[in-house]
Amino acid sequence: MRGIEWFRDGDTPLALVMRAEVHPEGARFFTPDDAALQVGLLGHRSGVVAAPHTHHRIQRVIADTCEVLHVRAGRVSVDLYDLQRRLAHTVELAAGDTILLMAGGHGLQVLEDSLVLEVRQGPYLGVNDKERFDP
Repeated sequence: MRGIEWFRDGDTPLALVMRAEVHPEGARFFTPDDAALQVGLLGHRSGVVAAPHTHHRIQRVIADTCEVLHVRAGRVSVDLYDLQRRLAHTVELAAGDTILLMAGGHGLQVLEDSLVLEVRQGPYLGVNDKERFDP
């Protein structure tokens, strides 16, 4: 689909970028069902109703910590590192763009004053949750 970009290290997805111009019809998820975090867009017309619902409490074992960054304003550059911590890709994001960080490493450089929404899996374990490295 136009505006959807996958970045990989071999068969391993490092990141998924959804550009601001992506406007699907209906509910469209871009991640596979077995991904630790699923990301999609709901492109509904006026009048569509989603029936009230809850989600079952299901204990899940999650080995990977995923993050979503949504650029609400400004411009940023995201460096994507492969599983061996080598720079694999650099992707620039502008207002309205979203990236799902799935594997490998990543770094961020703010190119313009920006407002970025971050969503990550919790609970967050502070210094025990991440490891910084020199590329």
